[in-house]
Amino acid sequence: MNVNVRDVATDRAAEANRRARWMRQLRQWHWISGAVSLVSILLFAITGITLNHSSAIEAKPVVSTQEAALDNAVVEALAKEPRTGRTPVPAPVAAAVLAAIGIDVVGREVEWSETDAYIPLPRPGGDAWVSVERDTGALTYERTDRGWISYLNDLHKGRHTGSAWSLFIDVVALASVVFCITGLLLLQMYAKGRSMTWPLVGVGIAVPVLLALLFIH
Repeated sequence: MNVNVRDVATDRAAEANRRARWMRQLRQWHWISGAVSLVSILLFAITGITLNHSSAIEAKPVVSTQEAALDNAVVEALAKEPRTGRTPVPAPVAAAVLAAIGIDVVGREVEWSETDAYIPLPRPGGDAWVSVERDTGALTYERTDRGWISYLNDLHKGRHTGSAWSLFIDVVALASVVFCITGLLLLQMYAKGRSMTWPLVGVGIAVPVLLALLFIH
């Protein structure tokens, strides 16, 4: 009988140790993923509100324009380029644009036409473009700025933000998934002492599902 009692006590101690190790691991992953994604989740939550109410948040675009004249060497280079389609910006044109107005267009695409070379420069929170007339070398640069709220909204959507920001969004999303899963597992471990745990989780699941089923058509 004494042997059985010792065995039960040993099993309970082993189970308690396993639970404690799991708790430590979950807590560690939970706080690490939370620390990594904290500011980003806050940013995406706030911009979720601004996007949801975008019609009520008016943005007054500010448009600025620069003009310059490129030299004959650029005009001659443009004469050799196609009249339709898209290609990367030719090196002489990119160098001339940078020297004239300080805008780097290396790696961008040109939309060719009979009259000009049009270089779109989309950006978060606004827009921009460069146009160079093929016959004269007249350059026009226009930039539209729709404000910082529009800028943050575009960061939320990953609109015209480039590959580095796209990778960052993936990392934040992965960290958020880890944060949520470890949080759920911690809820499970603490649920015995907190009777409202699963009812509240159920409410969190049911509300969006019912809203989607009943009000989204």
